[in-house]
Amino acid sequence: MENFRTEDEMMDAILGTAREDDRILAVMMSGSRANPDAPKDMYMDYDIVYLVKDVKPFWNNREWLEDKFGRIAVMQTPETSSIFPPDNDGKFVFLTIFEDYNRIDLMISDNADSIIADVSGGEPAVVLLDKGDYLSAVKPKDGYWNVTPPDEKRFRDCCNEFWWCLNNAAKGIARDELPYAMEMFNHFVRDMLNMMTGWYIGMITDFSVSAGKMGKYFKRHLPEKYYRMYKATYSDGSYENLWDAIFTACELFRSMAGEIAVRFGYTYNKQEDENMMDYMKWIKGRPHEKI
Repeated sequence: MENFRTEDEMMDAILGTAREDDRILAVMMSGSRANPDAPKDMYMDYDIVYLVKDVKPFWNNREWLEDKFGRIAVMQTPETSSIFPPDNDGKFVFLTIFEDYNRIDLMISDNADSIIADVSGGEPAVVLLDKGDYLSAVKPKDGYWNVTPPDEKRFRDCCNEFWWCLNNAAKGIARDELPYAMEMFNHFVRDMLNMMTGWYIGMITDFSVSAGKMGKYFKRHLPEKYYRMYKATYSDGSYENLWDAIFTACELFRSMAGEIAVRFGYTYNKQEDENMMDYMKWIKGRPHEKI
């Protein structure tokens, strides 16, 4: 590993490269480093956009990237991927971890309007360099990532999706289909648990904070009891432990949804909850058998 470069050293490289290259017209930074409310640490990415005259000289140009920013340890270029087909919007993105373990996600684009549109909703972004007033419309907005309250339909739909998808997780366990059961629980069911958790955090903070991408700030904002329960919704490959995780998720979801329903005057469908619990307990109590 090379010596880990400081933030000042990284910003010198990012801005120095742009200043010295007439092909680069402006530099914007977005993401957590542009968000004053995000906790700071050495693992934060540098989410950088270079507005350029023409993308072609930079297109998949690994040699240029290494020359300007250092030797590459691991890199992904979405525009060349067969796993995630590119959107053909004319930009090129380098997702790069360098040998000193700093990471830069560098977008190269020749379309100022597209860059501005990407952050038009208020996503944290700051223009670091602008050689011709190209990105003057980029304005930071406080509270962009803050949780927003649900309307009643969205609340009901979240509850319905949570309880409905549990039937598939239960059947996966009964059929000894571990990957299927895990995917149903940790994707479809958990998505709704995370949505409700975000709303709960919003409710207890007057919707003044962010729950973080993929719930990364849950520990920071949830009451200790609820966070202990949330942690217990993660299971290993034991079916008995998976059942415990599922029933803990149900208890946590029910508690938070009930409080949210009271706060906003919504109706929580207790019958749906009870019926699915009965169904899952019926499956759990049956021996594995084929019809």
